[in-house]
Amino acid sequence: MTDIMVEAVCATSECQHLWQGKVAVGSTARQALLESDLPQQFPQIDFRTAPIGVFGKKIKDDYILCNWDRIEVYQPLLIDPKENRRRKAQQKK
Repeated sequence: MTDIMVEAVCATSECQHLWQGKVAVGSTARQALLESDLPQQFPQIDFRTAPIGVFGKKIKDDYILCNWDRIEVYQPLLIDPKENRRRKAQQKK
């Protein structure tokens, strides 16, 4: 069985981390993410259920990886951007 190279990235306001590794052909994005070192680097994130994407597009858990795909872990926004702009506009008045 042949392996493919993939990347997995995760970031918080404090740090960011990139993992590169080999996974078996036919591996899903979720499988590769759980095999990476990201769960150890970010124990506060549940990587079994966190929303994920590849190259900026949200994907389902059963997405089959291609060579050099970059898996991204998405987290909820802390502040809604529209609400933040409204609040800043109110402060200027």
